[in-house]
Amino acid sequence: MFAASAIVFWLLLTFNRAVRVVKNAADSPVGHVPNVVMFHAGLVQGATLIQIVARTRSLGRRLAGDDDWAWSDDSGDTVKLHFENGRLRRWTLERAADASVASEDPV
Repeated sequence: MFAASAIVFWLLLTFNRAVRVVKNAADSPVGHVPNVVMFHAGLVQGATLIQIVARTRSLGRRLAGDDDWAWSDDSGDTVKLHFENGRLRRWTLERAADASVASEDPV
């Protein structure tokens, strides 16, 4: 009886946390963070999507792949995250300045 009560209590706590994270993220624009570079610096391999959403307080923008998500800031910098089995495996930072330099024609 005690074990069943502990499991139900743990499930309620997990559900409550997930609802609170999504509720906080609902007030922010989708896929937006204040500073992508600072967000990128704090990423750790193995983090779950709910942990990432809790840090950004924003739901990510889903990319072409089922497990690919992106967040951007006002300057146009973007970080793309790839999840495998619900855990963060790799991420890339794309700077807006790099894209503009690459698109300029050489003189």
